[in-house]
Amino acid sequence: MKFSTFHLFHRFDGQSFKDVYDYHLELIELAEELGFDGVRLAEHHFRDYGVVPNLFTMLAHAAARTSRLRLGTGIVVLPLHNPIHVAEEAALVDVLSGGRLELGIGRGYQSFEFEGFGIDLAEARDRFNEALEVIIGLWTQEAYQHEGKFYKTGAEVSLAPRPLQTPYPPLHVAAVSPETVTMYAERGLPILADPAATFRKVVRAAETWRETAAQARHPDGAELVVARSVYVAPTLEQARADQARFEASFDRSRIFNERSAPIDPKTGRAAQGFEYYQDRYLKGGSVSADFRWEQLEVIGDPERVIEQIALLKDAGFSNLLCDFGSTRPMPLEEMKQVMRFFAAEVMPAFA
Repeated sequence: MKFSTFHLFHRFDGQSFKDVYDYHLELIELAEELGFDGVRLAEHHFRDYGVVPNLFTMLAHAAARTSRLRLGTGIVVLPLHNPIHVAEEAALVDVLSGGRLELGIGRGYQSFEFEGFGIDLAEARDRFNEALEVIIGLWTQEAYQHEGKFYKTGAEVSLAPRPLQTPYPPLHVAAVSPETVTMYAERGLPILADPAATFRKVVRAAETWRETAAQARHPDGAELVVARSVYVAPTLEQARADQARFEASFDRSRIFNERSAPIDPKTGRAAQGFEYYQDRYLKGGSVSADFRWEQLEVIGDPERVIEQIALLKDAGFSNLLCDFGSTRPMPLEEMKQVMRFFAAEVMPAFA
């Protein structure tokens, strides 16, 4: 099992943008020092939920401050970008980092962001699939031309620079719904399962992916990534108490609300292709502490956390993306202590 850290770059009250960037860049450097395998950064737009609109800019900076960590996106929202720019910028980061880029991609879901870019959320899946076709084409063909529904190159073009990794940087597609998992498993594209889905759903997603990929005769051994909220304390009692403290300090309705829901503004209902998620973002994040403890989070003392990670590993995941506190307004030194404790008490069990 590999371990990576996840960075949402949420801006809490009283923080400047530079405060947010400095905080997470220190944690990224610490992740390398502690032996984590990689980091992944989230893209968001137009609000404090996440304040990194261009992941490649931040990853290029992180590349200069690290030497070993895999540098990943989690995720690039492809429908919001020109795929030619994505192919170019990703290739540039791959070269600058010495071949350390991992590209997590997805269709996105936040209606507020799509409206800000003037893009119909119902087109997200079709835009995503076409954009992915363009990116792979640019990475793998010396001369490439595309004329599609949403994107076109016009003239035949040749990418410069080209990725350092061959045939191109590892790809992971954000997916949990059975339809999406099956669609990309048939193509052999590994998934990145999100932290808002229960253990039961992500385990089923991994099993479905492995079975479907095998039926499609793709080679075994693909790296599936699962994202989880992670917290480990010396005792179960402290972990439960800390969980309660974290929840009391943060209003989840700031994340799970109509602005972040995949809602079609023309109908007020779930956008086409997002029916699987129609309730998730409309409940204000009002899930109980017991539900988070049992079904959502990797949390507890070292023994319990190791058991939970082993469950994910046995299901077929080989990289745990650890969200140690995207929505926890935790002082930097306290966050560093949490990461150090996890690295010392949990990671060695999977070495």
